[in-house]
Amino acid sequence: MFRKLTLTAAVALGMAAGTAHAAGDSEVINYDFSFEGPFGSYDTNQLQRGLQVYTEICSACHGLKFVAFRNLSDEGGPMLPEDQMRAYAEFYEVFDPLLFDGEGDFRPATPADKFPESSLSNAPDLSLMAKARAGFHGPYGTGISQFVNGMGGPEYITSLLTGYADEPECAANMEIPMDGYYNTAFAAGGYPEECTYEDGSHKYPGSWISMAPPLYGDDVFYEDGAATDLESVSMDVAAFLMWTAEPKMMARKQAGLTGVIFLTVLSVLLYLTNKRIWAPHKKKD
Repeated sequence: MFRKLTLTAAVALGMAAGTAHAAGDSEVINYDFSFEGPFGSYDTNQLQRGLQVYTEICSACHGLKFVAFRNLSDEGGPMLPEDQMRAYAEFYEVFDPLLFDGEGDFRPATPADKFPESSLSNAPDLSLMAKARAGFHGPYGTGISQFVNGMGGPEYITSLLTGYADEPECAANMEIPMDGYYNTAFAAGGYPEECTYEDGSHKYPGSWISMAPPLYGDDVFYEDGAATDLESVSMDVAAFLMWTAEPKMMARKQAGLTGVIFLTVLSVLLYLTNKRIWAPHKKKD
C-alpha cells in the first residue's frame, strides 16, 4: 500500500516538473523569480524596474487601486526613499470630494492616497492580477503546481506579455476573422470550429486577446544597466505586480519560518520531557 502511494506521488511530481505547461488551453512558461520558495525574497532593484515599466507603459490603461503610494517605501518592497516616493506621488492627481466646500476637485496625490483606478472600462485593474492568476494551474484552488514548480501569477503575466505570435494556420480558413491579437498564453472561450478537433480540443494553445502587445523589447531605459529585452522587461513588471498583490509576503515567510523553528524545538522538549517522566515506570515492568 505504502509503496503504491510512493510511486503514485513520484509519478505525479515528475509529470509536474516540466518547464512549459498547458494551463487549460494556454502555454505558460515556468520562469525563475527570486521570491519563489520558502526562503525567496523580492529583488528590490527588480521591483523598482517593474515600477518604472508600469509607470511608463502600463499606467496609461491600467490602475492599481489597492496600492497606496506610501507602500512604495515599505521594507521588502521597491523601498523608494521617502523624498522620491513623495515626488512620485505628486505626479498623479486624485479627486478630493472635500475641496471647495464639498464640490470636489482634483489635487496632487499624497503618500496616503492610492494609485488611480483604470482609465478604461475594459482594462482590468492590476493590483491583484498576480494573485488572481496564481490558481490557474494544477487542480484548481490547491496551488499544487505552484508549490512544486513555482508556477503562479507572475509566470502567467510574463508568458502573456511574451506570448504574442502570428495567428495559427487554422485562422486562414475562418469565415469570420477573430478580433484582437493571437497570444499563446491567453485562454478564452469561443474558439472557432476551424481551430478545434472533432472532440472539441484545441489544435493550438492560446487564443485571441483584445489587448495589443504592450511591450516589444527595449521599451524602457534602466539606469542600472539591466537588460531591456522583452523577456527581462516582462519579468520585471510581473515581479512588481506580484508585490502589489502580495506586499507582505516576506513578512509572512519570516513568521512561518519562526513558527516552524518554535514548533520543532517545542516538539523536542515535549519528547524529552515525556521520556524523562515515563522512563522510571517503564523500568519497573
